[in-house]
Amino acid sequence: MKVVLGRDDLAEAAAAAVAETGTPYERLDIKPVHRASRGFVDGTGADLCELAIVTLLQAIAQGREVLLLPITALGRDQHHTLVTLGRLTVDDIEGRSVGVRAWSQTTGVWVRGFLTEQYGVDLRKVDWRTYEGAHVDGFDDPSWVTRAPQGAKLPADFLDGRIDFGIMGNELPGDDRIRTAIADAREVAAAWAARTGFTPVNHVLGVRETAAREHAPAILAAFDALRTAAAAAPTAAIDPAGFAGLRAPFTRASAYALEQEVIPRAVDFEEIVDRTCAALGVPASRLGG
Repeated sequence: MKVVLGRDDLAEAAAAAVAETGTPYERLDIKPVHRASRGFVDGTGADLCELAIVTLLQAIAQGREVLLLPITALGRDQHHTLVTLGRLTVDDIEGRSVGVRAWSQTTGVWVRGFLTEQYGVDLRKVDWRTYEGAHVDGFDDPSWVTRAPQGAKLPADFLDGRIDFGIMGNELPGDDRIRTAIADAREVAAAWAARTGFTPVNHVLGVRETAAREHAPAILAAFDALRTAAAAAPTAAIDPAGFAGLRAPFTRASAYALEQEVIPRAVDFEEIVDRTCAALGVPASRLGG
């Protein structure tokens, strides 16, 4: 069984659990982990793979043979990722240019959801710029989104003032001029999490449907070990596991993605649960339902 996991603690836990079932285990060295997403979705890469929640939603919406194994690999606040160099604030965003690496990037989906939900922004009144496509073939940017010229880079365009705002997580450059567009972003994020009951989820685990059917005992053993390892991590308080824990984050992310034309149809969480359980031959309660 080929596995891609960014966190060593999760990878070690999965390896030990799978080994006990007698199933061969290979951790693929793919960094950053998002580079493994396309091969996983297409069926040419890993059997068990860490991937963005939006990538999984896109794959499921398109009928790909991928399933959710309900473990959070990465969750974090997102409000602070909307940044600017000048005196602009989130209230100035309509009519201005905003860059985001990809329209399907999970951080961007969360932030745009906040913009509509909390600040009343009409997304179609923003000059959106993207720099690459989705990890799932068959999805194009909405007609009201502009692709940056070939070779352009988001951090450079942002620092050189060619765009007014940027949505950037790990790719945020170091520059003392950069500040968050949302005042008191961390406090706002904490209040949002308190109100919704969860911190935004970025990465979860996906499993190929064929692997789930062929190696169900190994996948279930990996789930148990991963859930234990995730609960012991410093971020455990914000990283939900099990279907019950991930229901609210997936439901909200799916609604945002549909509104933003990131997915072509609504993806109901019960569909996700039913497909995983059918492939593994277990009730939802076995996976924290």
